[in-house]
Amino acid sequence: MATQICPNCKSDSFTWSIDEEESPLTKWGCYECGYIAFEDESLERECSNCHKKTESKLEDNLKKYWWCSNCNRTTNVDD
Repeated sequence: MATQICPNCKSDSFTWSIDEEESPLTKWGCYECGYIAFEDESLERECSNCHKKTESKLEDNLKKYWWCSNCNRTTNVDD
């Protein structure tokens, strides 16, 4: 499985897994810093920076944000 740039520590060690028994969400985790976030796969949109449909809404225990897996841009979600 390919790794992505972690939105927390910026290392190339962010990867995903799915455990449908535990949660219907995709779990993202960084094996460098231990950061964990969850993605609802139904929430995806085109990134305003790179114009690819590779921006996903992630949520951790502190915040919600959009993260582009193509250009690694993050945008906070204001509730």
